[in-house]
Amino acid sequence: MNAALRERLEALGDAFWVRPALLVLAGVLLGQGGVWLEGTGWSDAFLRSGWVYAGGEAGARSLLGAVASSTIGVAGTTFSITVAALSLASGQMGPRLLRNFVRDAGNQAALGIFLGTFAYALVVLRTVRATDEGAFVPHLAVTGALVLALLCVATLVWFVHHIASGINVETVIDLVHRDLREAVARLTLDHPDPEPRSAPLKGQPVRAAEGGYLRALDEAGLADWAAEAGVTVVLLVRPGDYVFPGVPVADLSPAAPGDAEERLRGAMAVGSRQAAAQDLEFAVRQLAEVAIRALSPGINDPFTAIAVLDRFGDVLCGMAGRHLPGPAVLRDGRAVLFRRATDYAGLLDAMFRMIRQNGAESAAVLVRLMEVLAAVLSVECDPARRVALLHHADLGLAAGRKGLRDPGALPDLTDRHASLPWDA
Repeated sequence: MNAALRERLEALGDAFWVRPALLVLAGVLLGQGGVWLEGTGWSDAFLRSGWVYAGGEAGARSLLGAVASSTIGVAGTTFSITVAALSLASGQMGPRLLRNFVRDAGNQAALGIFLGTFAYALVVLRTVRATDEGAFVPHLAVTGALVLALLCVATLVWFVHHIASGINVETVIDLVHRDLREAVARLTLDHPDPEPRSAPLKGQPVRAAEGGYLRALDEAGLADWAAEAGVTVVLLVRPGDYVFPGVPVADLSPAAPGDAEERLRGAMAVGSRQAAAQDLEFAVRQLAEVAIRALSPGINDPFTAIAVLDRFGDVLCGMAGRHLPGPAVLRDGRAVLFRRATDYAGLLDAMFRMIRQNGAESAAVLVRLMEVLAAVLSVECDPARRVALLHHADLGLAAGRKGLRDPGALPDLTDRHASLPWDA
């Protein structure tokens, strides 16, 4: 799946209305199908079984009216309570994490089931006719409304459990951690990229036409075009960066064809929000924000920060033996595209820097940082990565010497720092 398609699917997942709209459409079609089956006489064989509604026009209208009014009322009340709960959760974990609740398929499906049942009941209700109107009661369709009403009851019970557990901080951390692991598996390589034979050249600048976050970049398509046109593209931005209008986003060398700017801008998907499709640090920043808010004086919850550090350690241990994309994309041995790639040191900075700065007065957080670094060092064999990990250990010790007030905490931190495998 190319990056542009992945970005569009991610943007579609951000739209809360898509699944509910599909389920409402399914409810309309299902109701119309039930009425059609009644017109064929196919339901007569089931009327004697006792499982199909066998009442008259007045009872059918009362039943369908009750189902329609109750489901739309429950849908409105339930999601009003949900919004209130999420507003409280956003104060603790950060408003950007509300994106995960909006994208949650369970929340979307629950709303869709309520609204779909409401639409089903309305579609069937309009076909019920009294004797003076030409008697017609769609028995199968009315029975279907009863079944959907029972499904709504079960959905309501499940939804209360789902939303209560969904705003739990451990659940949110696990959710973002899973997204981060998937991003690492998708964006890292089994083998390192080949090194380019030439260095990037300064060339003709291409400026952004509009501002916004770079959500996705079609690097493969851009590299293929550069190889065909005989040019070299040097990207000055990467997914996750904010693109300012009129500011150069790339250099082209030598002189580019007339459609170069259109091709380059067409390969970039710009939007008002960041996306995780190609931005490896997106989920890292989300997890780090949870830890930073937990360490704020108003919350003072070091255990949440420790849980985030544990997830970062899990991700880094899983990256051992895998490689980040290199700075160049080659075609036939020639570097046709130079990009700003995420490196291991930058990833560590995104993970640990702000947590270390905000947790400098918490011995538990700094000690756990040393333990996480020790675990990663035990499985990481790359010398450059080990240097970056040990550098963060030094920074953690320096932060502890400056911020810790407990006289017994600093010796413990110093011992953890000294026990790291410095010469392995």
